[in-house]
Amino acid sequence: MKKEFTVNSSKREELVDITDAVQKAVRESGIKSGRVFIYVPHTTCGVTINENADPSVRHDIIAGLAHAVPHLAGFRHAEGNSPAHIKSSIIGCSKEILVENGSLILGTWQGIFLCEFDGPRRRQVIVKIWSD
Repeated sequence: MKKEFTVNSSKREELVDITDAVQKAVRESGIKSGRVFIYVPHTTCGVTINENADPSVRHDIIAGLAHAVPHLAGFRHAEGNSPAHIKSSIIGCSKEILVENGSLILGTWQGIFLCEFDGPRRRQVIVKIWSD
């Protein structure tokens, strides 16, 4: 089963919590045991799983990536968003999560985030769900 939803980012760079939207897709699928594959078909954003309890972690991830990939580093790409492309490549555009008893298997503090690096934008998230 495939589900799609959109995410509107509001900043140039941010981590947007999509955990509830992914869990809703799993619930609507009716599967009890299986896996879910989350994919963002964009070259300047990604998807990650990380701490969802302390919002400062999101800030620190963005700050760390900004330190690793500075905005003004003499990149050649004409659109001026090479750092967004590089950060997307580092983070990746997909994640796979196990499902048991109709729920995502995530750690106590974990959440799923769309990682926006070239916003604000309207992004598509594709969720593919398989039953065991």
